[in-house]
Amino acid sequence: MEDGEVLVRTSVAPGDRVMFAGADVAAGERALGPGTELGPREIGLLAALGVDEIPVRGRPTVGIVSTGEELVRPGADLDSDAGQIYDVNSYTTATAVEAAGGEARLYPHAGDDYDAMEEALREAATECDLVLSSGSTSASAVDVIYRVIEERGELLLHGVAVKPGKPMLVGRLGGSAYVGLPGYPVSALTIFRTFVAPAIREAAGLPAAETATVEGRMAVPERYSEGRLRYMPAGLVTDGDGRTLVYPVDRGSGATTSLVEADGVVAVDRDVEYLDEGEQVSVQLFSPDVRPPTLFGVGEDDPLLSDLLDRVARGRGPQSASGERGDPRAAVSSVQRPRYLGVGSREGLRRLRDGVPDVAVTSAPGEVDVEAEALGAWTREWGLVVPAGNPEAIEGLGDLVDRDLRFVNRTSASGLRTSLGNAVAALAGERDVDRHDLVDAIDGFDAGARAHESPARRVLAGKADAGLGLRVTADRLDGGFVPVGTETVRVLANPDRVEKPGVAALREAITDADADIAALGGYGRP
Repeated sequence: MEDGEVLVRTSVAPGDRVMFAGADVAAGERALGPGTELGPREIGLLAALGVDEIPVRGRPTVGIVSTGEELVRPGADLDSDAGQIYDVNSYTTATAVEAAGGEARLYPHAGDDYDAMEEALREAATECDLVLSSGSTSASAVDVIYRVIEERGELLLHGVAVKPGKPMLVGRLGGSAYVGLPGYPVSALTIFRTFVAPAIREAAGLPAAETATVEGRMAVPERYSEGRLRYMPAGLVTDGDGRTLVYPVDRGSGATTSLVEADGVVAVDRDVEYLDEGEQVSVQLFSPDVRPPTLFGVGEDDPLLSDLLDRVARGRGPQSASGERGDPRAAVSSVQRPRYLGVGSREGLRRLRDGVPDVAVTSAPGEVDVEAEALGAWTREWGLVVPAGNPEAIEGLGDLVDRDLRFVNRTSASGLRTSLGNAVAALAGERDVDRHDLVDAIDGFDAGARAHESPARRVLAGKADAGLGLRVTADRLDGGFVPVGTETVRVLANPDRVEKPGVAALREAITDADADIAALGGYGRP
């Protein structure tokens, strides 16, 4: 408007700049459908329609009860001599419930008697839509939870033809649905993932979980003849040509590491008794984000090796062709997430011989009867870890033979135990006696602990007088040390995979490890 006059600069046709009723969402038109997840855009649409309330699907509440007198909550004191173990299933199951869209509620674990189980289950059933228990599901005299469901509720199913996880229960208790999971962690998680998680997602109104499968070839043969559908935990690794290989990961249903070390499962039909090496299989990944590690190693556990693997994981990758290090972000991408299984020198060499891992680490003396390329080596001092101050005044292996001392050995798969066996044989030669006589005289020689720190920790806990171990372990745990010998740790690569980024990064890390070696007591170069 100027000087009282209206100036029209642009003509407007009828209907311009006008939104007619129904142009956005017409009467009777579908705006949002069932199962829609409400976010800012959906809320904006509802506000534009003048809708202040809509029906929504609530998160189902899931009560979790673990059973067993032996269970102890993580963080509490554990009496291993009394057979106590930490409660694993309550926390793994609760996390899985939340991931499936439910609301997990943990209840105190129940004892092994009927009344304790009944009280815990009935309390959970009055407060939750679904009750999950773990353990006490088989039909033995001591597993009574199925009797509670039979007598106080309704037992609909007892057992499924699946491995792992056969002793599964399904029923009703009060106004709640009930599922009894097996007690072993691997079995419990397998049953939950297969049967329970889809039901929770449906109750929460969520779509089926995003899944992914990869095709690969069996790296080694696998036999199975139990007549049940088997969900075989499996790991992935790529060969030198980038092809995917699949290998079984199974330390038993009681070992949670079977799932942590695996990338997914292979469903093996009940009629399949044998998977041949090279046979094509389909792996159901635990997550669509799963990728094969670019470095997969097996063999002897070693403190320096752990540091070197951490360096590889942080992305200290190989140098470029020009000799300069590339973009650190690219290095992280190329050498991410190395995987290492401490199975011992003997088993590590066997698996390398079968062509499964990229590298194997061994401290066993003698020649290696497997085709491999050496990536590097270091030495470490070994001997007897004793309490601080060496109260028994132990001077060497002879004291274990001649005196009434308690000893903790390593398992036969360990290269360190092989070194000990050779030292005992040498002592037998010096005394002109049979080696087996000395072995029989050592209290605890035939039993063994798997991890390299385990013997030392038992000694420092007062459960033994001496344990087989490394000087660096004694230093780190503030224990005493009686030296016996030095052994060489060798890192050997599958010759077809030395060009893989992870393998190249590990080779470089070993080459650059002089400062790391100098910082560890008893370590050196060969």
